[in-house]
Amino acid sequence: MATTIAIVKERAAGESRVAATPETVRKLIKLGAHVRVETGAGDTASITDTDFADAGAQVGDLAAIMQGANVVLGVQAPALELLQGAAPGARIAAIFDPFGRRDLINDYAAAGLEGLAMELMPRITRAQSMDVLSSQSNLAGYKAVLACADNFGRAFPMMMTAAGTITAARVFIMGVGVAGLQAIATAKRLGAQVSATDVRSATREQIQSLGAKPIFVDSVAGIEGEGSGGYATEMGEEYRLAQAELVSSHIAKQDIVITTALIPGRAAPRLVTDAQIATMKNGSVIFDLAVAQGGNVEGSQPDRLVERHGVKIIGYANTPAHLATDASALLARNFLNFLSAFWDEAAGEPVLDDEIGTAIRLTQGGRIVHPRLLEQGNLT
Repeated sequence: MATTIAIVKERAAGESRVAATPETVRKLIKLGAHVRVETGAGDTASITDTDFADAGAQVGDLAAIMQGANVVLGVQAPALELLQGAAPGARIAAIFDPFGRRDLINDYAAAGLEGLAMELMPRITRAQSMDVLSSQSNLAGYKAVLACADNFGRAFPMMMTAAGTITAARVFIMGVGVAGLQAIATAKRLGAQVSATDVRSATREQIQSLGAKPIFVDSVAGIEGEGSGGYATEMGEEYRLAQAELVSSHIAKQDIVITTALIPGRAAPRLVTDAQIATMKNGSVIFDLAVAQGGNVEGSQPDRLVERHGVKIIGYANTPAHLATDASALLARNFLNFLSAFWDEAAGEPVLDDEIGTAIRLTQGGRIVHPRLLEQGNLT
């Protein structure tokens, strides 16, 4: 019996993405799956119901698409009440925020559903094409620079005119992961003078390769910032103090600051204090890409422009959703690559291997099974 894949319409405030596109629908059908799409699921990403139907999907209301569905794809994990009618033990692949939405995980376990958190995809070579954090962070870094440019009262590049010369804007990127690297590249393309820093010393060469100036603490040995999978970890106190001093002197000279630092499963680290903001020039702009996780910047608020000491502080609760069409296209390919990699033709369904399955599986067989969640205590 063929697997039925249901694509749900997103209901979270400000969520404009969708977990499939006509391109991925066609390819999922070629695998042998039946694909159903909820009416209006792609409207906010400029994909019509007709586009999905022409690709071979069955388009209908929530009850119709969910009936007997074996796999459900969503951008953000749907609430339990939206999954009524799904097959027993159905797999739900989405972005879960499992450490912030523990009640939802408990609901999935109690209902016997298999929750697959795509944001927990391990940072290994064969999973790169399935990594939703990377695909979405890339767009987020780009959008952050454009938002800063839009809120900045000056031009980014140096301009020489008959009336005089305009100096290039100074842009400082804090955190050089996927988002930070794209922010560097975008700011350079706009003609800014770009510098960047990170707690991981290995990023120095990446910064230089993009033509930016690396800003690093060299006086403290033994940087501890490289965590598993390339993620950053928290710093020792000596390094933290040295970095704060270096950053303070550098921020005072900048026009634009973009912060990108996140630690999986933890609140965002504070990188920029009110005292540091006060040293910046009037009209400067800060974009906090971590604002939805508590913020890297003191005083930042999701989806609100805050002014402190003449500096504009901005940050979106869901930055990739501001580029819904491209963000959806990349997410949809992440889901497609994930399902395709584990598709068993004989079984007619995906069969996860132990390495990736263990990394992303939250619930199964009526229990919470993810090791990190179990460490926090099984609340079911």
